[in-house]
Amino acid sequence: MTDPNQLIEDYEQRTAALLEQAEEAKAQIANLTGAATSSDGAVTVSVSAGGALLSLSFGTKADEMPKDRLAALVMSTAKRAQAQAVGQITTIMAPLIGDNSEAMQFVQSQIPPIDVPDEPEPAAPRQFVVNEEQQDAAATQPPPPPRPARRPVEDDDTDFDQRSVFKKEGGW
Repeated sequence: MTDPNQLIEDYEQRTAALLEQAEEAKAQIANLTGAATSSDGAVTVSVSAGGALLSLSFGTKADEMPKDRLAALVMSTAKRAQAQAVGQITTIMAPLIGDNSEAMQFVQSQIPPIDVPDEPEPAAPRQFVVNEEQQDAAATQPPPPPRPARRPVEDDDTDFDQRSVFKKEGGW
């Protein structure tokens, strides 16, 4: 038969070890962060598991982006970083409670799903372009008919006697 005192001592040791693991897991979860960078390198974010923005930096590509696309890229990158952070919770808890235990199922049920949007499509580079439809239409239309020729101007200056009006002839 097993010594009851030994059973109690073993139980206390296992409980103390479990408590230590739980405290470590708690500290890891409290300090949990996620980081993500957009595929083009324009945005890098770091967030807490709750989604609080911890850091935000912009790459050189961000300078060339329209503000609405940059804002959408910040949001989608932050959501990906948050999903990464939240995904770490189950990794931290698995050694403590087991991968497929009821406790793990409970932990997973407490993690709200995060809708991670796709990155917005890159906008076309800004440049001046002639409207192709107008350009094509102009190419297919015949040129306008020539303007009618002007009528010749009749010279009705018959009284002009080739003398300058600015010359003094005969005295002033």
